[in-house]
Amino acid sequence: MRNWRSTVGILLTAACVPHADTLQLKGQSTLTGKILVEKPDSVALDVGYTVLVIPLNHIEKIVRGEGEAPNPKSSKGKSAPAAATPDHALFRPAPLNAPLRTVRELVEELGEGVVQVRTPSGLGSGFILNEDGFLITNFHVIEGETQIWAELYHQKDGALERKSYKDVRIVAMNKFADLALLRIEDKDTPKFKSVTFGSADALAVGERVFAIGSPLGLERTVTEGIVSTKTRQIGGDLYLQTTAQINPGNSGGPLFNLAGQVIGVTNMKITAGEGLGFAIPVEVVKFFLNHRDAFAYAADNPSNPYRYLEPPSRLRRAGGAEVEAQ
Repeated sequence: MRNWRSTVGILLTAACVPHADTLQLKGQSTLTGKILVEKPDSVALDVGYTVLVIPLNHIEKIVRGEGEAPNPKSSKGKSAPAAATPDHALFRPAPLNAPLRTVRELVEELGEGVVQVRTPSGLGSGFILNEDGFLITNFHVIEGETQIWAELYHQKDGALERKSYKDVRIVAMNKFADLALLRIEDKDTPKFKSVTFGSADALAVGERVFAIGSPLGLERTVTEGIVSTKTRQIGGDLYLQTTAQINPGNSGGPLFNLAGQVIGVTNMKITAGEGLGFAIPVEVVKFFLNHRDAFAYAADNPSNPYRYLEPPSRLRRAGGAEVEAQ
């Protein structure tokens, strides 16, 4: 990666790149491109011909293509406000430079955003994306099902109140990525508490993570571990491997970092061993959500995430005679 200091001297403030991100540096210099990775101490920016890694303490302000993000140098002990979210996005991006906390603190805060997903044939986990009741789970949790309900807990008068929602609609699903987007549509629902998305790319091997889910139906179970590897290849796809215990029923649940951000969706384990769990990286989930129209659910084919068109007729009639269609 090119030295960013030498590049600033020759790079003009880029001008009209649609949806480009801009880093305003101390000293009034600016860099424009696409933010690839945000780490606790640096930001990686693709400026077209190279990728620059800029230390966070040299950045005065970040302006995204969708809007301005606050100063990444938030006051100590306070998380910076989240970056602006595009209108079409269903999820909230994580705050920049969010402080790390203990699992105990985070579980109390995040528990309302984790869901148990039930069908007539089984159960899994999921998590709430926004206050309107959109949620993510695994495709294999709801595969072949049309009757789905969600169970979660709401804070009320200092205590947790269990609530079951039975009007859950399938919005989109991708069988090959093992992801499904659902929405709770019961009448008179409250504003749901949601989680935020982090970055799996910014993870380090050995970093501590934890999962919340319903293994074997034991809802609100918390397991903690580390990231064993970020690039475990299984079936041609890359997964996060973790020592956090993943069991049947965890499928579709969130894997969090210690900033309380979702960095993966737990979906499988190796049954012949222990501490060999896997999660879909959150970047795959973001792509699925941002392109959800391409994976829209076909109501006439509940077992298939795709709708196939009838092939064109090879022959058509014209004036009583059959001619080949062009």
